[in-house]
Parts: sequence; structure tokens; C-alpha cells
Amino acid sequence: MRQLIVTEFMSLDGVIDSPGGGDHPHAGWTFKDVPMDEAAYEIKGREQEEAGALLIGRVSYDEFAPIWPKMEEFAEYNAMPKYVVSTTLTDPEWHNTTVLRSLDEVAELKRGDGGSILVHGSATLAQNLAAAGLVDRYHLLIFPILLGSGKRLFAPEDAEKQKLALVEHATYGNGVQLAVYDVLR
Repeated sequence: MRQLIVTEFMSLDGVIDSPGGGDHPHAGWTFKDVPMDEAAYEIKGREQEEAGALLIGRVSYDEFAPIWPKMEEFAEYNAMPKYVVSTTLTDPEWHNTTVLRSLDEVAELKRGDGGSILVHGSATLAQNLAAAGLVDRYHLLIFPILLGSGKRLFAPEDAEKQKLALVEHATYGNGVQLAVYDVLR
């Protein structure tokens, strides 16, 4: 069975909205408001090397698809299979992209062979995957900033309790913290 990993840039108050750009009033907060420390992004390179697939929701697809194929630093993502969970997307233009219509199809993908499946951004999808018991691990880069409002990774009031085990952590010179958690079942 493949491991499903949710990987996020997150503010200290749990906001994952628009870290590189987008509609949030503070869009781009990871680059505009916190000094760059290359060491903090080492996990992102590791994720690309180890992943077997990228899984995203429709909103993230619409944001990533026009930009990521042109970026050399995302060459591995652009080459790997990509899956978009959507009931409305019909003809994805991003190379090697398949549309999944339900979480049941995600569960089937997870049961297959291959490397880990990474979920980037996709707040609603990540919440739904967690609620369905499909998330195995969280890779969080927690930035020393409070944004107050925006999409959150752990937002649903009716969410079930999940126990986690910290399996890797680090703090970088710019105050960013890495926290890798396995979901305990």
C-alpha cells in the first residue's frame, strides 16, 4: 500500500492559504514575510525525489497547472503521475494528469503499487482525506507568522480526534519549523 502524505506550508496559527500567491490578503507570506533559509526547503527536494505521484484538489490544480510545468525546480513533479480530485474537471492539460471523481478512487490509488502520494495545498481535499482515514503522514513547514484568517489544514469543527507521532523535526535560522507526523491508527 502506498503512503499518502499531506505536505503544507503553514502559519503558526494554522493557515495554509496562499503561501506563494493567490487570493489571500497576505498572499505570498512564505516568501515576503519570512527570510529565506534554503535548509528549511530541503524536505521539498526530498519529497520530489521520493514521491510516486502528486494528488491535488481542483483549486490547487487551477493554480499549479499554468505555472509548475514552466519551473525547472519542479521537474520531478511535472514528470510524475498527477491526480486531481474533482467532479467538474474534464480535460486536464497538465502532462500526465488523471482526474479522480471520489475519495473511493483515491483509496483505490493508495492500495496500488508505487511511491508515496503527496498532497500539496488543497485544504478541502486534505481535510476530507483526513476525515476518510486516508492520510498516513503530515509534512509541515510552520512559519513564524500569524495570519488570522484563511484556509486552515485542521479546520473542521466536526473532525474526529487523530493521534499523531512526531517522527522528524527541525528548526531553522529564520524561525521556520519542520514537523513530520505519522498518523497513528
